[in-house]
Amino acid sequence: MMKGNVYLLLRQGGWEARATIAPEVDEAYWFGRTAAKQEEDCPSRQGRREESCGGDAVEAWLYKEELPWGQACLAADLWNSQQRGAAGRAGPGRQHPFQRLARLVAELQELDGRRQSPGIAREARQQLACRWGERSRGAAVSEETAGLAQLAAGLLQGRALLGCEARDLLVGAAGPGAGSSWSGALQLLSLLGQARLAGAVAAGDGGRRAAGELRCRRCGSGGVCLRRTRCYACGRMCAYCEACLMMGRSRECELFVTGVYTPSDAVGKLFCDQARMGRSHNISTGKAWGLSPAQEAAAAQALHFIELKLQQRSVMDASGVVSTNGEQPQPCPDRDFSHDQQQTVPVRHLGQDQLLKTSTRSSLKQHLQPHSLISRFTQKLFSSLLPNREEWAHYFLLWAVTGAGKTEMIFPLVETVLARGGRVLIASPRRDVVIELDPRLRKAFPEASVVTLYGGSEQRWERGSITLSTTHQLFRFHQAFDLVVIDELDAFPYHGDPMLHYAAGKCGLPGGPTVLLSATPPREMQAAAKSGRLAHARVPVRFHRHPLPVPRLVASPPVAVMLAGRKAPPVLLKALRESIQRGAQCFVFVQRISQTEGMAALLAKALPCRHVAATSSQDPERAEKVKRFRACDIRVLVTTTILERGVTIPRSDVYILDADGRLFDEASLVQMAGRAGRSADDPFGRVAFFAKERNESQLRAVRHIAGMNKAARRQGYLR
Repeated sequence: MMKGNVYLLLRQGGWEARATIAPEVDEAYWFGRTAAKQEEDCPSRQGRREESCGGDAVEAWLYKEELPWGQACLAADLWNSQQRGAAGRAGPGRQHPFQRLARLVAELQELDGRRQSPGIAREARQQLACRWGERSRGAAVSEETAGLAQLAAGLLQGRALLGCEARDLLVGAAGPGAGSSWSGALQLLSLLGQARLAGAVAAGDGGRRAAGELRCRRCGSGGVCLRRTRCYACGRMCAYCEACLMMGRSRECELFVTGVYTPSDAVGKLFCDQARMGRSHNISTGKAWGLSPAQEAAAAQALHFIELKLQQRSVMDASGVVSTNGEQPQPCPDRDFSHDQQQTVPVRHLGQDQLLKTSTRSSLKQHLQPHSLISRFTQKLFSSLLPNREEWAHYFLLWAVTGAGKTEMIFPLVETVLARGGRVLIASPRRDVVIELDPRLRKAFPEASVVTLYGGSEQRWERGSITLSTTHQLFRFHQAFDLVVIDELDAFPYHGDPMLHYAAGKCGLPGGPTVLLSATPPREMQAAAKSGRLAHARVPVRFHRHPLPVPRLVASPPVAVMLAGRKAPPVLLKALRESIQRGAQCFVFVQRISQTEGMAALLAKALPCRHVAATSSQDPERAEKVKRFRACDIRVLVTTTILERGVTIPRSDVYILDADGRLFDEASLVQMAGRAGRSADDPFGRVAFFAKERNESQLRAVRHIAGMNKAARRQGYLR
């Protein structure tokens, strides 16, 4: 649990309330002299009073009692909502601002059961009050804190971490001594606009969800994903997030730290210079990366899109335009409270306008009942997992067939951003894909620092120019990358998971480009691309420039009937024997995990080949069996959709059983069919859909594959 204080600050614009995790740092910032400014002292300044960093600060009143961090943020937010529009200074007959703050804190504590009555005697208020002002001129931030803050500014750039994670990061980098000064360093960064401090669970900030609805700042979840229980850390009825619990407990009383990533001035500057000169960056995709004509054409379109977006962002930054979703913190002295860093919960906390107007105990109490849901569940929390019409402007879809070489196509894009000092994120839903891409990226970019992140990764806190990550690790980033590439956006678990979409959506800089890679994009995305709303490039042919194998539709009994009768249909056995005779390995896909072992045993008895095996997501030996399959030690592998992606066998045929089942949609059928014909030595692999009936998914998959072949032939890409 993190504890904090609330204080009232009087500036030229009036009073405002702020939350802090290190009051001594705030006092020195607004009224004292920082260690950095002490080092700048020189004889020419002798005889003059050293100015504070705060500049226009007049006085401040600190509420000395430490509060749970979420409560401190809430108290500051509620006080500011009441103060907004009111006169700044206390006058005759007007209650002093600190008295109102003390009463508000007492009301919150009463509702938490920590205080019997909200009434506070004048003597008690005086004991809780500490005035900053003229007497604080000698306060200073220690050199240790200032030095750690400087280190933290680099380490936290683009990070979004719980307080405990931020502490571990700083202690790991600076040594055990940082354990006593890390909070002061973070608070100083916050005041300087280099970090934002918030509650890990706090009110929403607009957008598609209700502005007052509580949500987890890490994963974006709200509604039934959030619950209040008696917190063992702060002793309050504290809200916590169940959705991302596996990554550590995100709760109201926990600190959430967001570091500000400062892009290189070179990113976008050269694009602007080139635009003024009427030329664009030249890419040598064909020669340097060995791309086919179709790959090179698609990469060129994507690169043009990226150049345009980075140029637009550079112009936006130069003109001082702030993106609506940027939430970039600015240094405190130059900013109005309405755009304050997320130290305080956004204004419409708990979604109750009357609560903010009156702060009555009865209004507050209804939201602090034991074991109650935080807010009413609504399916509109993530009403759409895909961007709206305006948001499509920052996305580019590389719609390439399976085996087209999508990874190679992004190399020119990565090269361009790296050449200008930018940072690139390449994310995939699948851990095995991330691990496989690591050596390929290191070989392609030997001079770049590559950080690979997945569960259990040893590079968890490292920072690189290229970050290769599973989508689950993206929760710990915020506006950290100049270019974001999402691979296999239609794959499990990314597809259909609003949390992962939220995580991926907040990783790029506001207005920055995001490139989406998929062979089977969602139908809504396909429609957006075809209608011109989504910039895209289609690659309808594989790198070897042969057509895709078109599946045959074969009538066959269901797998359940085969297993019950202990007999495989002759048509299936004939197809498998022909594949074995031609030297191919066979993928045999079934819908259910429970069917894999039985089907493998059935085929092993009927086929001349003894090397038949089964695997699934529940098979502890899956990795070893896939390795043996790659090495040709296994000739027939019965599996589920777990192997529909990421496994390439040079000479392979694909047989999909129960192709009419509800678990096999168009996308999964296309992906499974894509395991065949991937090698230039065997481009004409065989694919067959075995099913009792023909359904729409099978027909769509066949039309999809045949349509890509038709487009490739029309564009002259086929040999």
